[in-house]
Amino acid sequence: MRKGLLWSCLVLSLAAAGCKSRYPPLNPAPGLPPPVRLDFKPPVDRLLTESVRATRTLQREGRPEVRDEAAFTTETRFTPSDGGWRVAQAVRTPRQVHDGQDVPSLSGAVLERFTLRMQLAADGTFVKLVGPEAAQEALRQVAPEGPGVPEVERFFSPEALELRTRREWEAKYAGLLQRNLVEGQRTWAVDSVEVDGEERAFLLERVVLGTRPTTFGDAVVLSLHCLDALPPKAPAELLAAWAEAGSPALSKGVTCEGEQVVATGRFIPVRRLLEVKAVGAGATLLLTTESQAEALQEEGP
Repeated sequence: MRKGLLWSCLVLSLAAAGCKSRYPPLNPAPGLPPPVRLDFKPPVDRLLTESVRATRTLQREGRPEVRDEAAFTTETRFTPSDGGWRVAQAVRTPRQVHDGQDVPSLSGAVLERFTLRMQLAADGTFVKLVGPEAAQEALRQVAPEGPGVPEVERFFSPEALELRTRREWEAKYAGLLQRNLVEGQRTWAVDSVEVDGEERAFLLERVVLGTRPTTFGDAVVLSLHCLDALPPKAPAELLAAWAEAGSPALSKGVTCEGEQVVATGRFIPVRRLLEVKAVGAGATLLLTTESQAEALQEEGP
């Protein structure tokens, strides 16, 4: 397993995120339930705890199956800053398992020793990472040199960290915030997985299923699916999302399904489950990632 790969699927299970709406609000059709407004109203100076897990299985022709698991807890806080929001997220108790055995993880050790800080606009738009060089400083503290260090150093470089942050952020929330959502509505974002060192891009399609009560209040529920090619007569909104992501070449053989649940009153990502299958030349990747909100500290420090 390439060091850091599984962690890249987990490092941004941030408590809240979004992109400024680039599309006009959708008016509900006659007979449909009223729209749900998903505004960006994060819990101010409250500590949100989430559990995050991922399982990665790689099957190659003529070789034994390789299975890796990773899990940790995140603690996230939102604070008003510069007319927008400063997000600080820390990782606790990272654990990695390879073929049923606990193994040390250099990437996990780095994640546990630095706080990811992001600057958002008032509406939740991603602006930038703040102090991303802290990740490489944490790497120097735990492993100044040795096997695998150059690869992990590239993984946590400021440029790579910011690019990955922005991409994963938009894959979760682009086109959802600051918008009226109605049952049956579809939105799209570009995401990718890595198979044998090759990035395989796909379109993530989200369909609004309705609302559901949760312990964090009423929430909008979306089903998740993958598209490995632009459909005939693709909607303008889909084409816009693909173009804004740089019009990447889409990889055949990528499928997925899942569910995303986001609270609507005070914005909280209640749960997100995504199972991705990517079939390549002689290899098949099965990747399952899940994040679950566990607790919201109601009293500030």
